[in-house]
Amino acid sequence: MAEQRSKSVKPTNAKPSGAAANPYLINLDNFSKRLKMLYSHWNKHHTNLWGASTAVAIATPPLSDDLSQRKASLLDAVKKSAREAVGVEVVLHVKAKSDSGSELMDSIFNAVYTQSKSGGPDVPVVGHISRETPEGKLLEMWDEKLKNEKFELSDVSNGFSDLFAIKDETEVDCVKKAAFLTSSVMRQFVVPKLEKVIDEEKKVSHSSLMNDTEKAILEPARIKVNLRADNVDICYPPIFQSGGDFDLKPNASSNEKDLYYDSTSVILCAIGSRYRSYCSNIARTFLIDANPTQSKAYEVLLKGQEAAIGALKSGNRMSAVYQAALLVVEKDAPELAANLTKTAGTGIGLEFRESGLSLNAKNDRVLKPGMVFNVSLGFQNLQSETNNPKTRKFSLLLADTVLVGEKVPNVLTSKSSKAVKDVAYSFNEDEEEEENVKVKSDGKGVENTFSKATLRSDNHEMSKEELRRQHQAELARQKNEETARRLAGGGHVAADNRGAARTIGDLIAYKNVNDLPPPRELMIQVDQKNEAILLPIHGSMIPFHVATVKSVSSQQDSNRTSYIRIIFNVPGTPFTPHDANSLKFQGSIYLKEVSFRSKDSRHIIEVVQQIKTLRRQVTSRESERAERATLVTQEKLQLAAAKFKPIKLLDLWIRPPFGGRGRKLTGSLEAHTNGFRYSTSRPDERVDVMYGNIKHAFFQPAEREMVTLVHFHLHNHIMVGNKKTKDVQFYIEVMDVVQTLGGGKRSAYDPDEIEEEQRERDRKNKINMDFQNFVNRVNDLWGQNQFKALDLEFDQPLRELGFHGVPHKASAFIVPTSSCLVELIETPFVVITLSEIEIVNLERVGLGQKNFDMTIVFKDFKRDVLRIDSIPSTSLDGIKEWLNTTDLKYYESRLNLNWRPILKTITDDPEKFIEDGGWEFLNMEVSDSESDKSEESDQGYVPSDVNSESASDEENDDSESLVESEDDEDDDSDEDSEEDEGKTWEELEREASYADREKGNDSDSEEERKRRKIKAFGKTRAPEKRNPSGSLHKRAKFR
Repeated sequence: MAEQRSKSVKPTNAKPSGAAANPYLINLDNFSKRLKMLYSHWNKHHTNLWGASTAVAIATPPLSDDLSQRKASLLDAVKKSAREAVGVEVVLHVKAKSDSGSELMDSIFNAVYTQSKSGGPDVPVVGHISRETPEGKLLEMWDEKLKNEKFELSDVSNGFSDLFAIKDETEVDCVKKAAFLTSSVMRQFVVPKLEKVIDEEKKVSHSSLMNDTEKAILEPARIKVNLRADNVDICYPPIFQSGGDFDLKPNASSNEKDLYYDSTSVILCAIGSRYRSYCSNIARTFLIDANPTQSKAYEVLLKGQEAAIGALKSGNRMSAVYQAALLVVEKDAPELAANLTKTAGTGIGLEFRESGLSLNAKNDRVLKPGMVFNVSLGFQNLQSETNNPKTRKFSLLLADTVLVGEKVPNVLTSKSSKAVKDVAYSFNEDEEEEENVKVKSDGKGVENTFSKATLRSDNHEMSKEELRRQHQAELARQKNEETARRLAGGGHVAADNRGAARTIGDLIAYKNVNDLPPPRELMIQVDQKNEAILLPIHGSMIPFHVATVKSVSSQQDSNRTSYIRIIFNVPGTPFTPHDANSLKFQGSIYLKEVSFRSKDSRHIIEVVQQIKTLRRQVTSRESERAERATLVTQEKLQLAAAKFKPIKLLDLWIRPPFGGRGRKLTGSLEAHTNGFRYSTSRPDERVDVMYGNIKHAFFQPAEREMVTLVHFHLHNHIMVGNKKTKDVQFYIEVMDVVQTLGGGKRSAYDPDEIEEEQRERDRKNKINMDFQNFVNRVNDLWGQNQFKALDLEFDQPLRELGFHGVPHKASAFIVPTSSCLVELIETPFVVITLSEIEIVNLERVGLGQKNFDMTIVFKDFKRDVLRIDSIPSTSLDGIKEWLNTTDLKYYESRLNLNWRPILKTITDDPEKFIEDGGWEFLNMEVSDSESDKSEESDQGYVPSDVNSESASDEENDDSESLVESEDDEDDDSDEDSEEDEGKTWEELEREASYADREKGNDSDSEEERKRRKIKAFGKTRAPEKRNPSGSLHKRAKFR
């Protein structure tokens, strides 16, 4: 028993310092506890599980050759613990190298006989594991002698199985680490490996994939898993199956055939790993261009396995787990029930398959907290309707390691996803599109002569644009409904901090008259200590707090007489900020300004400089105090314990930088228990960023930029130095931003600076890799249970979706991420959360425009819109596609809109906004269709002063003119001109001006007014110029 259990505790030592020198020391506390459990269980279930055995004989091979020589000395340490724990003596029989061991075995058997005669049955009952196969000559001799003795042998596998079924905290921790390793290998090695093989269409055998995966398990550092390789092993060689040859038995193996990944193929992968001898298992099925039969079967299997996992609750019988899965299959796909595996898995621990813990329909054992199961479910030998013999027959398999909890089960291998979207791959979309176009073209007879490529391209573009329009129309409906609900519920009301009154503390320079400094001369004095200005007025020194000074200036006239003018903050004057003190003393009389004259110009200049400096210091201090007063109180940073080395990045710069005029210093960023800490060698330069305050975290490696950075966008403001900010960034310059040209001599060995460029590339790659390792380790930290509610993970910008624009004053490269739109290089930074966006309006979009603008309207209508100007028109389609895929509704307009009055109108009368169709007033397609209808009606427009009779006469005249002579034409010229010209040009000019005044467009340019006049006349003709006589040119008639 001690030997069997020592496998699980060999590296765990009561003295950790000695573990490295001797990895086989025994944890005596665990030994005593588990020995008590063995005897207690043996006595409690002596008849039903232990076969009424009076002795138990277990033979195990040594863990290693060096251990076999030292086992006796190692086991000496347990004698005292065994005596104190259960009152038994540990007797060691040490076999010499030259001895066969036969005599020692006989002495052991004699001891069993002696013990049995003293109070047991006449024939001793010896418990053993019947299915155990002896390894080595010594164990084969032991097995043979045991069977030949006059013992009654009883199989005690069920007793050990039940004893080992419930894991203690140490064992659960080992299983969790084994499961983490297994799921990490599947997610970070196997899945990318398969994707690369399929994408590059490589030929790789199943056995080759097996060997590569086994190396990844045995070397956890390759997949950035922080587990010692000495504690890790495989449960079985990894299994890869495809091409129609599938075996769902646990003893299956990977063959030498190549991985098959053509259309409708299925790939099975199963991985098992050990940590300190404790097992874990995972299996996943990958579908390549699955047909409906395969997709349905996988969805049913996934649902069935989730039902089985859900039934792993304390108090349930093990048979209920399989029944839960079977009910799902019989309900959703009864035709697949016959192909379902006969068990839903087995217990797992020190043994990969613990006997007596099978999850089948007949096992009535009760589930208890602490049990661990390999929940494995599959469909064997399913048939698919394909012509390919390698994909006609397929199987499906899913397996996870699950811990039975007090209330709900814990899936320990959930890190590797098994959702349909993550295991189903589609690689033949292009071929399907090509086939569809070919079928369409075949039905068009003569039109078949067009090239297939042209038809495919046209059809592809049309369908893509049409799908986008349909999706946007659905988004418009959803957005209007969502906005209506939010406005109806008062969701538009938000805090508005714009124009908030600036408050300063009570302006008290001196508490009483006695605190005034003794007067020296009747001249202006500046009291730096009390922040006051003493002015001589009517022979007395009158103090004024420096915060009451609005401005101070000096000047000198031609007689060298200097003047100083001091203007004070007075309530009611324009551009004067509100002050709590002015509101407190509304009935008081205020001094607006005061001027002094002096012959001492140097004193005047000195006083002005002192007042300005003091005023600047006080204003800065009060501003910082006001900003700090609005800060949300943060939790205190808990530093990592000394034995846990914090995750650290060195030599970083911070933005925004600390204040002060000293030389800027680099610092280090450390990840502690509940937050980050950035600090330099100066004690006052320190910033703490709590995990709970982080809204978004970004990692941007240097590609085309000069810096590699990590950036945190926060929920609440913090102070960096004396700056209040929601964005904190830490970065390293991968190369010098400024280089002196010709400042140094080139190396004679590297005249073209090729080696220098290579060194720069190596430095950039090293910095990027250091940041990547930091980010990966922090992501693993955030993946722990205590941080899951924060939903934190470093996001990386998607450069291929980026575009140039001007969000503030300078042009920048703006890049989307999975949840934001960011620009992290130029300051001020741009971080826009996509979930906070109401709509996006693309402005100045039209033919002939080289660029356009993007206006982002937020769900908080009190918040100013964000406009990104001067985006190249070449980026328009990419931006539309990105907005569409992220489910953001966008509109297009030909002009820039004034959004403040628009949003104010919405918030003032939300019901009217909803009744008018919500955001559809921005829909340019609707407005275009309405303008087209109005233009069509304008073409048939008849002035109101021309009656129907004159109109009919005009028609008759036009019909008669087809046969009239030129003489008749001259006779009717006056009449025709009156009927054809309609309104005069002056009338149209007045109407256009009136319309402009109504719309507020008086400031439009002359060209814009001309363009509107042409549009008012109709698209078919421009207004005709007048001839010198004052009438319009006559329209030519048809002959």
